[in-house]
Amino acid sequence: MFADKPWLEFYESHVPEHIDYPCTVLPDVLRDSARAYPDHTAILYRGTRLSYQAFDEVVDRFAVELLQRLGLRKGDRVALHLPNCPQFPIAYYATLRAGGIVVPCNPLYQAHEMTHQLCDSGAKIIVTLADIYPLIKQIRAETELRHVIVANLDTYFPPELKEENDLDISGDADTHWFTDLVKGSADLQPVEVTWEDTAALMYTGGTTGISKGAQLTHKNILVNAYQCKVWINAAQGQEITLTQLPLFHVYGMTTCMNVSVLVAGAMILIPDPRDIADVLQTIDEFRPTLYPGVPVMYLAITERPDVAECYTHSIKACLSGAAGLPVGVQRRFQELTGARLVEGYGLTEASPVAIANPIFGQDRIGTIGLPWPDTEVKIVDLDTGEQELDMDEIGELCIRGPQVMKGYWNMPSETANALRPDPVGGAPWLYTGDIAMMDEDGYFQIVDRKKDMILGGSGYNVYPREIEDVLCTHPGVLEAAAVGIPVGTRGERVKAYVVLRAGQSTTEEELIAFCRENLAAYKVPRTIEFRDDLPKNIVGKVLRRVLAAEELKKQDWIAE
Repeated sequence: MFADKPWLEFYESHVPEHIDYPCTVLPDVLRDSARAYPDHTAILYRGTRLSYQAFDEVVDRFAVELLQRLGLRKGDRVALHLPNCPQFPIAYYATLRAGGIVVPCNPLYQAHEMTHQLCDSGAKIIVTLADIYPLIKQIRAETELRHVIVANLDTYFPPELKEENDLDISGDADTHWFTDLVKGSADLQPVEVTWEDTAALMYTGGTTGISKGAQLTHKNILVNAYQCKVWINAAQGQEITLTQLPLFHVYGMTTCMNVSVLVAGAMILIPDPRDIADVLQTIDEFRPTLYPGVPVMYLAITERPDVAECYTHSIKACLSGAAGLPVGVQRRFQELTGARLVEGYGLTEASPVAIANPIFGQDRIGTIGLPWPDTEVKIVDLDTGEQELDMDEIGELCIRGPQVMKGYWNMPSETANALRPDPVGGAPWLYTGDIAMMDEDGYFQIVDRKKDMILGGSGYNVYPREIEDVLCTHPGVLEAAAVGIPVGTRGERVKAYVVLRAGQSTTEEELIAFCRENLAAYKVPRTIEFRDDLPKNIVGKVLRRVLAAEELKKQDWIAE
């Protein structure tokens, strides 16, 4: 642990070393925001506005129905199988207010993925969409679901945009329309929850193994929302957040939804994060001030020829996470919009944000910035994880702080591997699996994922991100990914996958020569494959392991 915390010297004047967190929970924060700003917009969706007073009341109504009609008990899990729509924050806060545990689910999941998540969490209730209800109906008998709540995506559309839905659920036992559960009484009897009670099961790790449910407590999600509020210096009652990030992902849940509720700001819900034309139109019409996102979102905007026609200058701050932010994307986005775009770092197990560059202070491009208030960081050796390293030494990044999860759901061995005790006492350390280093000023730099490190035949370790960063500086390259391909007992060879910019052309030989000019010989890709796109998760993080698995399948086929 870096006891002297050199990063404190580079905190902006509004950021303290320690935050005095109120002893409350987010459902009560919503109540406070509704009382202080009853007429302020809480949710903006397709031109329809929901005020804080209306938001708070509909949350109460839904919570009453969960408790009285559906028999929810404290600690029961409620799955939210929804995209970005008003029903998500309503069901989220109602579940917490009723003492339940939220289980966000990706609405793009297939049957086997949903079955695993529902069975593992033991969810008793699910809120889903009419369009994807048939999938839930198909797998329901394999789960512990007692009640299914079906929502229409167009419920909150302006009247002229609504469409008729012909779904008939009348013959399906214990299946209810969402709209029927928000018409009743708002007289909610309080359900007491504590900071240490689990608030959400956020599933992670599905791309590298069996997905695990990170147990985030009421304290975890409240604290991280406060840390974010302080770091970005959000103004009470004034912020408008462009919510392109999916709310079922921990990054969107905290930086878009929970921070908005904390500061009584408006969240503009974008139902389809891939619709960049809609994103630009929304920015132009509703003038957001905050835009948390991921590199692929900012890249998509910089590639749009019509971005100059959109009024983007209302955006004052953007925090990028989930994947490395290419320098070219960062600079181009800032030039086009006038917004401040900085890179940060987080992971599901930390609710998620733990480190970020100062929003308006000294941004060290190429780094992930400084640890947030109340967050401790250390770098340990890659072999044993027991030896603490000095600055400028490369090792595994470890974090501890009040935003770190209490463990994985029903996975004690996985929990013990991720959360390890400190030899001298105190809270356990979260071993992130990311390889990083710290400079003399306390700025951290991610070198790569420990699991993605390439074991070169020369005996040197090769970090994919370094290769990708070089490739992305080539004028013809839009995106790149590098992976290690096993070569018998001789380690791994580097292969790169490249997506070219529209209208650009180059060859494998030219790109390899470009890499030779900018990388040590052992890091240069042996082969480069051109693709139309790269496999990504829902927030745009390139899935290198999918590429490696595809290559191994090719080798197996050749061997046969």
